[in-house]
Amino acid sequence: MPSHARPQEVTVTAHNPTRRSILRYAGGLTAAASLGAGGVLAAAPTAAAVGDGFGLSIRERNESDHRMWYYRFQTAAIGWNPAVNVLLPDGYHTSGRRYPVLYLLHGGQQDFITFDAHHNIRGLTAWKDLIVVMPDGGRAGWYSNPVSTGVGPRDWEHFHIAQLLPWIDANFRTYAEYDGRAVSGFSMGGFGALKYTAKYYGHFASVSAHSGPADLRGPHGDIVTHWANASSAAVELGGGTVYGVPWDQARVSADNPIERIESYRHKRIFLVAGTSPDPVNWWDQANERTVLATQRDFRYHLGRVGIPHEWYELDGGHFVRGDMLERDINGVIARLRKA
Repeated sequence: MPSHARPQEVTVTAHNPTRRSILRYAGGLTAAASLGAGGVLAAAPTAAAVGDGFGLSIRERNESDHRMWYYRFQTAAIGWNPAVNVLLPDGYHTSGRRYPVLYLLHGGQQDFITFDAHHNIRGLTAWKDLIVVMPDGGRAGWYSNPVSTGVGPRDWEHFHIAQLLPWIDANFRTYAEYDGRAVSGFSMGGFGALKYTAKYYGHFASVSAHSGPADLRGPHGDIVTHWANASSAAVELGGGTVYGVPWDQARVSADNPIERIESYRHKRIFLVAGTSPDPVNWWDQANERTVLATQRDFRYHLGRVGIPHEWYELDGGHFVRGDMLERDINGVIARLRKA
């Protein structure tokens, strides 16, 4: 869905954000209930289990497409077998070169195939020197190791950072270094991107949040934390929660982008939020109004300490904007080490 507004771009923001009226928690942030699509690659053949280290065993794989390779893993970190799509550059198989990597994180009620099925990720990266890794993150996993679970392990943070990332570096020709990696995401995935960048400072040189919330505290951020707990309890953790009831305050602070603001220094930062959610769709309103408010707070704190950032407030609500995703991808390639 295209935007109908000319984007506004600012490198450093140095004014207090406008405080907006926020819907009650009953209307709450619905980042984990964003539009999504299930499914796996139709032709993925079952392979024998392969022990590849890093706590992962391959249960399915499909490497028949020259660009999009698919894997499904068994891991003790997750109580079912999560999958990942790895999108390779057009010249990967003949060049012999190493490439930078973008980790692209899906939103709530989505999965590893969403960016391929709905957002033209193959077209947006055609003939560009970039590997794109698109992993499962749970229907409402919030890119976290939860405080509690009623359905077995759902340690998405551990799976992504401690297992998948080193597996990718070991099995593909990547730059296994800070200047070789970026992370981006939509909605819940945008939050995950901001969180991973701050908590794992040396892992990612670029971070992007497309309609992703950027705060877990205060009048806006509290809604995000409440919704992370409510959505994870309902559809991910069988009554368990990401942050605990009452909240594990140390866990909230560790994950909160605004409380780790210095961790974004010297990184490329790209933020997108909508200014005019659908007036009829209360889900869209609750999502994007809260996202916009938390991103404005986050931008204020970045500007307060002089950390440059690129930001856009555009017409529309809670959806992936194809032109902004393309702009983001081009910015990632410009920032990272060249192939």
